[in-house]
Amino acid sequence: MPLRLTPTFRDALAASDRALAGMWVCSGNATITEIAAGSGLDWLLLDMEHSATSLESVLAQLQVAAAYPVTPVVRVPWNDPVTIKRVLDVGAQNLIVPMISSANEARAAVAATRYPPAGVRGVGSALARSARWNRVDDYLADASAHVSLTVQIETTAGVAAAAEIAAVEGVDAVFVGPSDLSASMGLLGRQAHPDVVAAVHRVFSAAKDAATPVGVNAFDPAVAEAYLDAGADFVAVGADVALLARASEALAARFVTGRASDRDSY
Repeated sequence: MPLRLTPTFRDALAASDRALAGMWVCSGNATITEIAAGSGLDWLLLDMEHSATSLESVLAQLQVAAAYPVTPVVRVPWNDPVTIKRVLDVGAQNLIVPMISSANEARAAVAATRYPPAGVRGVGSALARSARWNRVDDYLADASAHVSLTVQIETTAGVAAAAEIAAVEGVDAVFVGPSDLSASMGLLGRQAHPDVVAAVHRVFSAAKDAATPVGVNAFDPAVAEAYLDAGADFVAVGADVALLARASEALAARFVTGRASDRDSY
């Protein structure tokens, strides 16, 4: 029975008349992903770089997210063709590749998502969820239409090369990571520093000149709003683990620390 795959993140960006809001899922937990998938957010970043999320976890998260009108985007841990091949084969249609600092690195990421002769992706569609075990008509010929690639710029070298990176054929979007960028600039942990913000804006400008959608990571609502006003096409505005950490701390402050202070005042 022929099957159709869902639209890509590239398609979602092109079809939207507003910026797309998303959140990270770092827990690797399919239940958490399902809760987030039904929240009304536009996209989810399933993170394999800074979490214990495994390939099997990515598969489970993609399966539960498929029931909801949300676009899952998987961030692989590195620009590695073997990892990219395996993540694509379990059915990820949308990838973020971190730490892209040159056009050559961007081209390598593109090649990892393409079958020969356009790239180096290994052929295993009959064995893999990506083609639904060869139930997607003409998957081998049309695979690039079912995959979107976002490259992440998060170093000073990447900022300097942003125009060339954004112009690489096959790069569908650019995502700026202010955390690593601030570290690269000698401003570790100071993502809102004016110099870091200015560097983010330089990437925005370069991507816009290349007609490539550009997004940014911004968990502070005020910072996120400022980047939206500056023209961001998509923004990651929170993370499952951060939301749980802050909410549990608020509970502790109210019902542990706060009530202990009340007793001390008696």
